[in-house]
Formats: sequence, C-alpha cells, structure tokens
Amino acid sequence: MIQPIIEFCISNLASGSQKALEILEKDPNLDIIEYSCLSYCTRCAETLFALVNGEIVTGDTPEQLVENIYRYLEENPIF
Repeated sequence: MIQPIIEFCISNLASGSQKALEILEKDPNLDIIEYSCLSYCTRCAETLFALVNGEIVTGDTPEQLVENIYRYLEENPIF
C-alpha cells in the first residue's frame, strides 16, 4: 500500500513546525521525511508548511498544520 509522504524543511521545523512533525510521526500510515531544504524559502520564512505528496500545505500553528494536512489527505486520496 502506498502511504502519503509528508516532507518537512529543517529550517521550518526550527521555526515551529517541529511539533506538527512529532504529532504526525505517531501515525504509522504516513511516511515523514526531513530535508535540509525544500527550496521554498519565501514560504518557509512566512508560515509553517509541509509538502504533502508534493503539494504545499500550510498552517498558522503546528496544530492547524496537522489539521490541514489531514484535511488535504482526505480531499486528495492516493490510490
């Protein structure tokens, strides 16, 4: 079974998305990957974000980021 891939930038983790990563890591149905840079520097400086199956998902707080990631996954299932 193909699992959703959630990618985080280390700089964004340091800016506050670390808590979102920690929450998502508890879900065995997700593949979580950390990169030194995802080349979205402007986005990274502006808000918390992650790439979900290659698409940017943002949130104002770590909790909102997690909520938005799960909402994105529900609306865009992988087959």
